Amino acid sequence: QVQLAESGGGLVQAGDSLRLVCAATTRTLTAHAIGWFRQTTGKAKERVAAISWSGGSAFYADSVKGRFTMSRDNTEKTVYRQMNTLEPDDTAVYSCTADLNSYSDLSKKSYEYDYWGQGTQVTVSS
Repeated sequence: QVQLAESGGGLVQAGDSLRLVCAATTRTLTAHAIGWFRQTTGKAKERVAAISWSGGSAFYADSVKGRFTMSRDNTEKTVYRQMNTLEPDDTAVYSCTADLNSYSDLSKKSYEYDYWGQGTQVTVSS
């Protein structure tokens, strides 16, 4: 069982930055790839990024490449998601998710992940 606690969302203006935090409150995340998805009302979850167990490999969707960065501190059981140059189209609920079956598979779809954080709302005004 993995419990993920998310924080860091909020209301910002276009061009601003936010850092989202995903912390494991139970077992370690060391052996698991972590995914990052976002969802707006009426739409399917969109894969934003993913990071391998060591942090050595990462995937970013084209829509966020160059603006968003994932990193992790396995000692602290925490994954960080830095979002820069935010745009109104980035408005969504952002969620982190843990893959208990892979160290480094960054290609998985949302239904292939095992545990999810509660999500945090990010709203970007123009």
